[in-house]
Amino acid sequence: MSQLKLSKDSWSSQTVFIMAAVGSAVGLGNLWKFPYITGENGGGAFVLVYLACVLLIGIPVLFSELAMGRAGKANPVQAMANIAKENGASRLWTLLGLNGVLAGALILSFYTVIAGWALAYFISSVQGVFVGIGSTGAGEYFSNLLANPYELLLWHTLASLLTVIVVSRGIKSGIEKAINFMMPGLLLILLVLLGYATTTGAFGQSFSFLFSPDFSKLTWESVLVAMGHAFFTLSIGLGTMMVYGSYLSKEFSIVKAGLWIAIADTVVALLAGLVIFSIVFANGLEPGAGPGLLFQTLPVAFGEMTGGWFFGTLFFALVIMAAFSSSISLIEPAVSWFEQNWGIKRVKAAWILGFLIWFIGIGTVLSFNEWSDVHFLEGKTFFDSLDFMTTNIMLPLGGLLMAVFVAWVFKEDARKEELPLKGKMMMVFLFVLKWISPIAIIIVFASNLVSEKHVWTLVIISIAIYLLYVWNAIRNRAVKSAEI
Repeated sequence: MSQLKLSKDSWSSQTVFIMAAVGSAVGLGNLWKFPYITGENGGGAFVLVYLACVLLIGIPVLFSELAMGRAGKANPVQAMANIAKENGASRLWTLLGLNGVLAGALILSFYTVIAGWALAYFISSVQGVFVGIGSTGAGEYFSNLLANPYELLLWHTLASLLTVIVVSRGIKSGIEKAINFMMPGLLLILLVLLGYATTTGAFGQSFSFLFSPDFSKLTWESVLVAMGHAFFTLSIGLGTMMVYGSYLSKEFSIVKAGLWIAIADTVVALLAGLVIFSIVFANGLEPGAGPGLLFQTLPVAFGEMTGGWFFGTLFFALVIMAAFSSSISLIEPAVSWFEQNWGIKRVKAAWILGFLIWFIGIGTVLSFNEWSDVHFLEGKTFFDSLDFMTTNIMLPLGGLLMAVFVAWVFKEDARKEELPLKGKMMMVFLFVLKWISPIAIIIVFASNLVSEKHVWTLVIISIAIYLLYVWNAIRNRAVKSAEI
């Protein structure tokens, strides 16, 4: 791979870049996963741990990925080839970029299926299906949706088509225009729903649940969940932030942009939690309802409350916008790779990749019905296997290696150019990136891979390997300095 394959596109402004990056980070994880895992893990204490993890794990690795993208000036695979060459590192670092491209494509294959659920719920809400539906009816609606492979395939196909159409139009004509519409729309809908939440009579209870910590409800498993979600919610390890960073002008600050991305993503998650729990508590429902909170519990609430048709429709419109702002970012690294490294024009690349990803997604569609008894990794369905492989292996591995590269491989002058932190701020950043973030990621990585009784064995072995790598990196630097 030569240094010639560079990104030609660029963001029209830093504001648009921040909105696009926030759109990538703000997705179903904020509106679906964060509320239900908060409910399952006791509320306020979990939120505090989550915020600490965003600060100590998410933000440093986010800075690193954006810096690597802008320094490499290309798609994740080529960017890693470029900066590895500039820093005298092994060409094997290109595998880090490839890991992100593949992870994004695989996640999109099942993400569009879930986004399809949101489309189905939005249309049903418009039609008044959820008015007075009740818990039994809501459960039957969801079960019937999952049991029908043809209906799921229809919504999956529609979600895939919308994603490809936007990305095929390029950065300024496609992604920027979509983001300029979706992100203000998402914020406006969220604020309207927040205003409604304050009138439910349960807003104070919702606020207390989210922000009054009760550490007696916090378990070690809760801490691991918070660490994992803080890492994944910022779209780290997917190559998305790297390719978005490659379109970022040197005039713009990665530090300021990264902070805005992390703040906006966290605020949206918390506001969504306030909205959802206000509705749940006002209707006497269970906050720890698990993954069914969005698609089974909330329709019951919307069906019973005054104005439920309007606010339910508005809520599922919000879910659709969040889903699509993320889905277009998941395919962009692969499209950019096809365009820059394989000479395939963007439109053709988007449709080829869109078809391949759609085809893989059929496995997820069938996982909920025809293939529900077909098992792949350790007795998991096709969907669960893809989810496990990407979320528990590829993303933490990508984030860990990004932290390692910026902390130990990036030349000091290159790092300072991309991340002009002053004095003690740079010292704190490097300390966290060298020691806190990698070890935290290793712990999450190990806990996801092995049973509880073997976690700490794998953690100790992994940290020992990391320390050996660090020792070798320091020794090689000392040798090079002596030769100079």
